[in-house]
Amino acid sequence: MIILVTGGAGFIGSAVIRHIIRNTYDSVVNVDKLTYAGNLDSLAEVCESPRYAFEHVDICNRTELDRVLTQHQPTAVMHLAAESHVDRSIDGPASFIQTNVVGTYTLLEATRAHWQGLSQERKASFRFHHVSTDEVFGDLPKNTDLFTETSSYAPSNPYSASKAAADHLVRAWQRTYNLPTLVTNCSNNYGPYHFPEKLIPLIIMNALEGKPLPVYGAGQQVRDWLYVEDHARALYMVITEGKVGETYNIGGHNEKHNIEVVRSLCALLDELRPSADGISYAAQITHVQDRPGHDLRYAIDASKIQRELGWLPQESFETGIRKTVEWYLNNPSWSQRVQDGSYQRRRLGLSSGESA
Repeated sequence: MIILVTGGAGFIGSAVIRHIIRNTYDSVVNVDKLTYAGNLDSLAEVCESPRYAFEHVDICNRTELDRVLTQHQPTAVMHLAAESHVDRSIDGPASFIQTNVVGTYTLLEATRAHWQGLSQERKASFRFHHVSTDEVFGDLPKNTDLFTETSSYAPSNPYSASKAAADHLVRAWQRTYNLPTLVTNCSNNYGPYHFPEKLIPLIIMNALEGKPLPVYGAGQQVRDWLYVEDHARALYMVITEGKVGETYNIGGHNEKHNIEVVRSLCALLDELRPSADGISYAAQITHVQDRPGHDLRYAIDASKIQRELGWLPQESFETGIRKTVEWYLNNPSWSQRVQDGSYQRRRLGLSSGESA
């Protein structure tokens, strides 16, 4: 296969690309605009592979998408490119509408034109896989409820609303134009190469730097945590074995209160990198005002993908979070390049449409 991955320099996208290059014979075309969250350092181990190509392209640019599709002739598209930070969506929703809604529409149309020009055999095997989030379902009202593939959409913030809109577009293109699409909705991801504005890397870095560890409200929000490499395996399984027109929920079977996650991180850091003064990192926990529209609980029922495709997460929260902390402790240069902005120098050296 030749898989075109949008947003491949992001956290989940880079994990997918590393998985494909490490574990398959397939080729990857990474299409990424390289916003602040796009980091080519996360692809250092695969960037020299003859099966990897990079295109510095915005998914809202139809002309460039047409060029990339014509040049590389992918047999599948895996769409991960998205603005994804809820706090940023509250402060500035316009970029979320542009990338997540307009960008998805533009990519769908470019892909449809490419797909229609294929031979009947290649058309039959082509796939468009849209990667979404459990946040489109909104808040779970009861502690016993789980999100299923048929749960109603009730997004609570501009980010989740824009992703919900994208999901609807993808399904409409399948129903109206017969574009062979699949959709996945995943729970919260964590693991190596995570941009430090997100909870787990933020807590690790702040702890090591002696800064406050911010927790929204009382920290009672519940999330289902999924190790990113487990997610990458699931995504590849869906695009290669999933049924066209289907939706698959992907979850880690690891529901945790946010305050539990923070305390787990502090305990691991106390063990692996104790502070010089001997005081637990938990002393740095600081409760801050909750954000507007903050959903209390997400939880995924991932039984369908287990039943139909045989996928299960390999990491428990305990094993995955230890691997994550150890990775950040062992790779300070990656974190440092993000914090001082030097990771962006490579981005600034590329113009739109330039390959690397």
